[in-house]
Amino acid sequence: MKKNILLLFMMLASGLGANAAADVDFEQNFCDSTLRIDYTFLGNATTQSIAVDKLNMMPRWYGKHAHLDELPVEGNGQITVRKHGTSEVIYRNSFSTLFQEWQSYDEAKNNVKSFENVFLVPMPRDTVDITVDLRNNRHEVVGSLTHTVAPKDVLIRHIGFGNTTPYVTLQQAKDTTKCIHIAYVAEGYQPGEMATFVEDAKIATEALFEHEPFSSMRDRFNIVAVESPSVDSGTSEPSKGVWRNTVLGSHFDTFYSNRYLTTLNLKSLHDVLAGVPYEHIIVLVNTSEYGGGGILNSYNLSMTHHPQYRQVVVHEFGHSFAGLADEYAYEAEQIPMYPHDVEPWEKNITTLVDFHNKWENLIEPGTQVPTPDGESEKRKGKSEKSSKVKREKRKGKSEKSEVVGAYEGAGYSLKGVYRPYPDCRMRSNQHKDFCPACQKALRDLINFYTE
Repeated sequence: MKKNILLLFMMLASGLGANAAADVDFEQNFCDSTLRIDYTFLGNATTQSIAVDKLNMMPRWYGKHAHLDELPVEGNGQITVRKHGTSEVIYRNSFSTLFQEWQSYDEAKNNVKSFENVFLVPMPRDTVDITVDLRNNRHEVVGSLTHTVAPKDVLIRHIGFGNTTPYVTLQQAKDTTKCIHIAYVAEGYQPGEMATFVEDAKIATEALFEHEPFSSMRDRFNIVAVESPSVDSGTSEPSKGVWRNTVLGSHFDTFYSNRYLTTLNLKSLHDVLAGVPYEHIIVLVNTSEYGGGGILNSYNLSMTHHPQYRQVVVHEFGHSFAGLADEYAYEAEQIPMYPHDVEPWEKNITTLVDFHNKWENLIEPGTQVPTPDGESEKRKGKSEKSSKVKREKRKGKSEKSEVVGAYEGAGYSLKGVYRPYPDCRMRSNQHKDFCPACQKALRDLINFYTE
């Protein structure tokens, strides 16, 4: 009896609810099509409102078919589908938004803005109640909307059933019924530049699959390149007075940060993708200027013709696909995104408040936590006393023996927030790999979607 009570408590504490004990049956609750819901998020630094803009139906469902009521990561917001008039959860997903990021900037203290947001859920067979909630950096719900959707509503717009944007399949998954669907979208490519776009998408694909765990799990990904044409070539650069007519209206200087390249036109983005097999989105922007951005379960956006294109597109995919946090912190750009008395939901940073549920099991016995910056050098010195070491030294190269620990300085904070490894793809463009903790988070997520 006590064991059952404890199990129920653990499920409730994790936010999964009692229904998580048995997987929700997809066929019983959903059709093989997509309900796309367009929302408007409105507010300032202290207030937020959510409104439904439009309901849309698209052919086929390309998201998860199992673990429907479970969340692999918490996110900064969540969308929950329940059977109408009940508390029974039949689908959940998490997300982050540019709106919530904007709320942390000084501009939001004195201005009110609206942002487009689009979420995809499987098309329900019967009437459902859908809740969207937004959470602050203390994991508290600060904005919420619940609305009812009847699948036979005549005002649900049918899109993607004809005139689909042309696309090229770059990679077909081994099992297309249990895979992760990625779509590259062309931004700032004119019709005559589509061959360049496809080549840029191939470069990004090979860059991604050079990294573990993607390389060893490559056959679980289905990838297409969507040839969405723009009137003008390139992207807008407001700080230079340059505005271009592109299919997604992307631009640098997002939130007045000159390297922050994003699009705010999420409805246009999903219009381009209607009828295409997709769940995760990578927008490729035809520019040689450095910039990009990644938002969990929204999109990854990257420039394509800068020398660091390969590193940036992979880094941003860490954000958009898995919700991995930035592991860097700079004296000149410290942002208090993570309260030091609250454990972040991101899998690759910690405040040590609840470190047991992070990467603690990857740390070798004897490693200090927090881990001094010189721990890797200390381990290196020890390893050099054993055999096998001197090979690289004899070649005139330095031997590096980095260890998993909890290194201070991450998530835009020099103090109080810790990362798993001295360096990582989520920390710098110079490091060639995801660190062991990031690799574990990515592998767990791929398994979640495909097993």
